[in-house]
Amino acid sequence: MISVDDYRATVTALLGTAAPTIRPLAECAGLVLSADVPAGVSLPPFDNSAMDGYAVRSVDVVEATAERAVELPVAEDIPAGRTDVPVLLPGTAHRIMTGAPLPTGADSVVMVEHTDGGTERVRIHAPATPGQHVRRTGEDVAQGTVALAKGSVLGPAQLGLAAAVGLDRLTVHAPPRVLVVSTGSELVTPPDELRPGQIYESNSVMLAAAIRALGCPVEIVRSVADDVPQFRAAIEPRLAETDLVVTSGGVSAGAYEVVKDALTGAGVTFAKVAMQPGGPQGCGRWHGVPVVTLPGNPVSVLVSFEAFLRPALLAALGYAETDRRQARARLTESLRSPAGRRQFRRGFYWQAEGQVTGEVGPRGGPGSHLLAAFTQANCLIVLPEEVTEAAAGAEVSVLLL
Repeated sequence: MISVDDYRATVTALLGTAAPTIRPLAECAGLVLSADVPAGVSLPPFDNSAMDGYAVRSVDVVEATAERAVELPVAEDIPAGRTDVPVLLPGTAHRIMTGAPLPTGADSVVMVEHTDGGTERVRIHAPATPGQHVRRTGEDVAQGTVALAKGSVLGPAQLGLAAAVGLDRLTVHAPPRVLVVSTGSELVTPPDELRPGQIYESNSVMLAAAIRALGCPVEIVRSVADDVPQFRAAIEPRLAETDLVVTSGGVSAGAYEVVKDALTGAGVTFAKVAMQPGGPQGCGRWHGVPVVTLPGNPVSVLVSFEAFLRPALLAALGYAETDRRQARARLTESLRSPAGRRQFRRGFYWQAEGQVTGEVGPRGGPGSHLLAAFTQANCLIVLPEEVTEAAAGAEVSVLLL
């Protein structure tokens, strides 16, 4: 058997890093920059007012107090967006709005709350200091410096900054186009009626949701029968428009393992990974397209996604951090694990106020068919290969979902 860590490295290397592409800002949310973004302009691009009030020379109002106001003529109105801003002459004030350019000659702004709000003459009831309520050119970002670094994940703030420095598109890692394929002659697509021996297909729904949550476009082929010609006919015509194929089912040691039968010797290698659940795995290239083959049981599918596919896809998308956040927790009940295999158990983690270490309780048994228990879980309890029993109260690692 291959170790979990070695197989994860194999899948990650198979997917590699997605090629750069240029996209409009509106299509970049959640993607990762593949190159530094220099600021084409400074932010702010000019000295401007941080308040609604009056632009003044601080020396003209240095003696203003609540009891003894300084009165100045209001020479100009400066709303935000005005481009022909006149010079402020000594002994005068300009009424100014937030974001409006600070006139040459002014060195401070008195907020309107410290005045009588006059439009022809203004009485100022508080002194000003140089630079008061003034946003200086480049104090946020200086022109020519790096506004956003390569590897940045583009959330709302990052996209807002890109727009603020004058960009309408960015160079990002292109999300791979993923084809999700579920296999098994026993599978029926809802709402068709079940016959004896049949089950409803769910793996493609789960996988597609998990992959789309990472920002990748997904196409689904559901319920492919355990027939090699049908399997190939369902997938091969789609390969030209696909960057990654992910299958579920058909990879174990039974007599009707359609994925294994179709892809063995065609560039895909199948292996047994030292884990529970999710031991049977496979990956490689088919007609040049990366293929990752997962087991068929639903819990095995989700655990395999977390262990291998999610980190590999995040690495392909350019993320520097691809691991789930981990925590240490004390078990509320004892667990057993097979020797030589890393066990992933569904669990519910919580940490009471004031606790240094959280607690975790298993949800459902170890069976790879117990999907309902996964809906009650917020973590995976990880028992290492050398652990065969963990007693209640023992400290374990958990992956927070």
